[in-house]
Amino acid sequence: MVVGVCHLDLVLAEGSSLKAKRQVIKSLVTRVRGKFNCSIAEVGAQDLWQRARIGICLVGSDQRFINASLDTVLNYIERLGLFEVVGTEIEFLHFNYGEV
Repeated sequence: MVVGVCHLDLVLAEGSSLKAKRQVIKSLVTRVRGKFNCSIAEVGAQDLWQRARIGICLVGSDQRFINASLDTVLNYIERLGLFEVVGTEIEFLHFNYGEV
C-alpha cells in the first residue's frame, strides 16, 4: 500500500477577510473531492486571510499512479485561478504487509 500526501501553500488571489477566504477554501475542497475522490482539507494558516495550507491524500498500490494523480489534482487547482501556489511538498509512505 502506498499513501501519497501533498501539502500546498497558497496565496489567496482576492479577498479581504477570513470569511471570504473560508468560502473560497470550502468551494475548492468541495470541487476537488467531487472531481478526484481524494481526501483534502485546510491544515494550516487558518487565521491568515491571504494564505492557506491545504493537505491532500491519496491511497493506492502503485506510487507512479498516486504521483500522477496528485499532479493532476495540483494542475486542476492551479488552473482554477483562485490561488497562487507558492509551495508544494509531496511525500510517499509505503506499507508492506505479508501476502494474505
